[in-house]
Amino acid sequence: MEFKHKSVLLQECIDGLNIKADGIYVDGTLGGAGHSSEIVKRLSDKGRLIGIDQDEDAIKAASERLKDYSNVTIVRSNYENMKNVLAELGINKVDGILLDLGVSSYQLDTVERGFSYKYDTELDMRMDRRQSLTAKDIVNEYSEKELFRIIRDYGEDGFAQNIAKHIVKARASQRINTTYELNEIIKAAIPAKMRVNGHPSKKTFQAIRIECNRELEVLKNTLDDMIELLNDEGRLAIITFHSLEDRIVKSEFKKKENPCTCPPSFPVCVCGNKSQGKVISRKPILPSEEELEENSRSKSAKLRIFEKSE
Repeated sequence: MEFKHKSVLLQECIDGLNIKADGIYVDGTLGGAGHSSEIVKRLSDKGRLIGIDQDEDAIKAASERLKDYSNVTIVRSNYENMKNVLAELGINKVDGILLDLGVSSYQLDTVERGFSYKYDTELDMRMDRRQSLTAKDIVNEYSEKELFRIIRDYGEDGFAQNIAKHIVKARASQRINTTYELNEIIKAAIPAKMRVNGHPSKKTFQAIRIECNRELEVLKNTLDDMIELLNDEGRLAIITFHSLEDRIVKSEFKKKENPCTCPPSFPVCVCGNKSQGKVISRKPILPSEEELEENSRSKSAKLRIFEKSE
């Protein structure tokens, strides 16, 4: 299957990065290189693009798409290792970083990857298939308490407790191996009259995928590093696809812009925390009506942009 993924908020990202022809840019979630191919078109021979992705299929597809550009370096890694990846390339500062935190259409539609509740296949959900932990391990080995926590926190599902209980009960008699087996268990845990708004498995599958790939943990742990890596006036653009990610990005950007911890009653700041830049997007940038019509998967996308100042 060809690595296809329609790049979300493409023009908005390009505009938001404010690309300099001789700058250094990092695409931390390279995917099929949809965003990157537009970034590199705007670079001169002095400019440079570093693409990072943990998915082997993405690396192959992006390498093919960008093969004619000599100023592109592609590295298979998780973007949480960005600082080390760049250090190994002799780079300590960059002019822009882009993250698209969505699961690619390719990953969702490649049946054997086990990301989607729409296909009957082995539970997997690993973005990096070199890692050992799979969705199957989570479903069969996490305690009921742990399952409840991730379905509640990462899936924001009101039936999290009941779903966790049903999973534990079902696996007591036989191991849960496939997406459809899990679908049936989730369906049984949600009252029929409450199954009208979308697929009953959607939130639980999201929660398990986030846990399997440590998605929120990686984002939280890497935001500081990414802002630190930016040159003066360098920009960090992040596309999120659910409220949990967006909340983390919004909160961190706000904190970097105004890190003062002094009580409001203090006439002057005494904490000594200095602003690291400004939030360019006061409100998140959303897909246009036209994009929503062309690509239904863009509907929950939000873009936020931070500009570093030293």
